[in-house]
Amino acid sequence: MTVDLQPTFGLKDSIERRRAARAFRPDAIPDVILAEILRLGMRSPSGYNLQPWRFIILREPDSKEKLKACAFNQPQITQAPVVLICCGDRTVGRSDYVESLITMGMEQGAINEAYADVMRQQIPALFENHPSFGTIEAWTNRHTMLAVAHLMIVAKSFGVDSCPMEGFSTAQVKETFKIPDSVDVCCLLCLGYATEPFKKFGGRFSYEQVCFAETYGHAFLL
Repeated sequence: MTVDLQPTFGLKDSIERRRAARAFRPDAIPDVILAEILRLGMRSPSGYNLQPWRFIILREPDSKEKLKACAFNQPQITQAPVVLICCGDRTVGRSDYVESLITMGMEQGAINEAYADVMRQQIPALFENHPSFGTIEAWTNRHTMLAVAHLMIVAKSFGVDSCPMEGFSTAQVKETFKIPDSVDVCCLLCLGYATEPFKKFGGRFSYEQVCFAETYGHAFLL
């Protein structure tokens, strides 16, 4: 079967049309569409390009039933044709992992020897001192959720709906799906085609309410 990989919606429409879908039709997501969602979603940025996100992709009914039992029996998990367990790997500061990134970057022409040495020096310092985050878990969650946001917008551009979920037992998910201690579960992400009618847009605060000028609490006006 030939599948048109041209997005259904542009960026603006994808952002404005995205909703957290609470119920899904059983229609499968074509493999080529799922692969493109993953490929483009993982173009998300990350510090030093460390890419700490890890995704367990569930498509088998038995696997989704197991996950549903870890997530307070929320029905969208077994309704959705694809569910991602979105994780952050706290071991990405390892020297062998950093070297693999350096090799990849050099092959792409994005890293030279001088910057490779900077990475070798600064990445260990980042994880040892972590001046901008309290824990390594906070850092990996931060970057993983950037990727999750990209995945949801890319999915919507192909007409695929999503539902990010934080209602689950981390301990149960990790035990059931053999997730190592050094890997944290950030969220679950259901992907599929939402049933009608769509959830209504709940509104967002205006930028005047949540954006500040130069210092916190000072009004930002355009």
